[in-house]
Amino acid sequence: MKAKVYINYKDGILDPQGATVNHALTSMGYEGFDEIRIGKLIEIKFGNISKQKAEELTDKACRKMLANPNTESYRFDILED
Repeated sequence: MKAKVYINYKDGILDPQGATVNHALTSMGYEGFDEIRIGKLIEIKFGNISKQKAEELTDKACRKMLANPNTESYRFDILED
């Protein structure tokens, strides 16, 4: 079993990396992008635990360490192998 955790800046929080990529693509001739935001994907593999326990551990890890609650939001999916 594994978790895929998606972390992004909250709406209204400046994303300088996304803005830089957006500017670079525009300067290369790519047009039509309104905004680009860069996030993180974290994969967590679990041993022999229940799906409910995996959800609890993942949520706790996100709240305590993986995501900054002031600037970032997160969501995750638990996938069974």
